[in-house]
Amino acid sequence: MSIKAVLFDLDGTLLPMDQEIFIRAYIGGLLNASAKRGYGAKEMSEAIMTGTAAMVKNRGELTNEEVFWQTMQHLLGDRILSDTDIFDEFYATEFQKIANLLGYEPKSAEAVRLVKSKGLVPVLATNPLFPTVATESRMRWAGLEPSDFRLFTTFETSHYCKPNPEYYREILKALRLSAEECLMIGNDAEEDMIAATLGMKVFLLTPCLINKSGADISAYPSGGFDELIEFINCIN
Repeated sequence: MSIKAVLFDLDGTLLPMDQEIFIRAYIGGLLNASAKRGYGAKEMSEAIMTGTAAMVKNRGELTNEEVFWQTMQHLLGDRILSDTDIFDEFYATEFQKIANLLGYEPKSAEAVRLVKSKGLVPVLATNPLFPTVATESRMRWAGLEPSDFRLFTTFETSHYCKPNPEYYREILKALRLSAEECLMIGNDAEEDMIAATLGMKVFLLTPCLINKSGADISAYPSGGFDELIEFINCIN
């Protein structure tokens, strides 16, 4: 069966980054922003991390956004629901400075353009732990635009997270495609390569490789951007 859609991960794939540096800057920025409203660093940090973990465990009855804010409300009280503009302001201002801490790879946009030139559907399959505004910002840091993708996943619309295979099934349902008609490209041996268990073809991008469990990755097509572009060129 021929490939009709190509799914790209974002963080560490199209957008080169050290994940620890990114998370540290992200959480630190949110703590500074929330401190202006009287939230303690420890309580806010624990709430954000617990809310994120709850999204990862989401089983589909609610959107990731709903799960996150329900968790935040449970831990911080009802007032956090009146203070969500803290996050909105942060994403519009301080969050944008994080781009200076990350890498840039011009071949990211080249790979997406190549997919489009071959008449394939480009999808941004980034773990939907962030709102649309943050996802669109990170696309632009990678030299891309939301219009470059037929679909991109955010916490407002997604009901699952990686590495849950249901995350990929939700994308397949939206695209009305089978797993065998899709290629998943990512840098995480667990979160991205799990797509292969559904029948998707996969490519493991290695410049920012994540393999926390030390899994055997020898069976996956892999390499840097030159190898990825060659791989895409070979798609029939």
